[in-house]
Amino acid sequence: MAADTQELRLISWNVNGLRAVVKKEPSFGEIFSTLNADVFAVQETKLQEGQIELELPGYHQTWSYAARKGYSGTAVFSREEPLQVIRTIGCPCADDEGRVCALEFDTYWFVNVYTPNAKNGLARIDERMVWDERYREFLTELAASKPVVTCGDFNCAHEEIDLKNPEANRENAGFSDQEREDFSKLLEAGFTDTFRARFPDLEDAYSWWSYRMRARARNVGWRIDYFLVSNSIADQVTGAAILNEIYGSDHCPVELTITL
Repeated sequence: MAADTQELRLISWNVNGLRAVVKKEPSFGEIFSTLNADVFAVQETKLQEGQIELELPGYHQTWSYAARKGYSGTAVFSREEPLQVIRTIGCPCADDEGRVCALEFDTYWFVNVYTPNAKNGLARIDERMVWDERYREFLTELAASKPVVTCGDFNCAHEEIDLKNPEANRENAGFSDQEREDFSKLLEAGFTDTFRARFPDLEDAYSWWSYRMRARARNVGWRIDYFLVSNSIADQVTGAAILNEIYGSDHCPVELTITL
């Protein structure tokens, strides 16, 4: 390993309400300490500034809040102080929902995202398509200056292998043809799905389970939480994992290790 590179451990987790996870057992703080990440991204924080105080010694805290109370929201906790932070992407439909924390570091951009859900009956699919296009452009713009690592809840199972019941969910939110096509376009714009690149044929690997019908106990799930990286650094990935032994949310954390 070159002297100016280091292996980074990156974690992403949709906590589905950070204040709730802080109170659960084990607590968010305990899980955070155990995972010992260099960068830890969370989605769906569901809080406003001043509603929580996290003691995370040695970490810089970067928050993005939704204008609407108790809704959406993202945050990134990083050992390294970011050079700059971007919290909006110039999307007319969801820029006030705290869905992005983009942090510039010395050698790469780290972008945490909570992609809008297309909703039941694809009620929000038109807005979702606008978001997908703008997010793809946003990442491409960042990648022109430095390699990009983007993670979070993309609210899309890309291929049939990425959910338990593809046929039954063909036109449901998260597995519609439109969303899957947009995810393909994102990859084609120069990004690698790190988990699937490492495990191309691994089935039953999911990161989200409905709270209904004992879905998690039965592993009836979806893989909708990802780490994508610029193709230029894809060969520097040293590990990718879904940490499905960790509870506290309807999602589990996902992990990437990479030398940068």
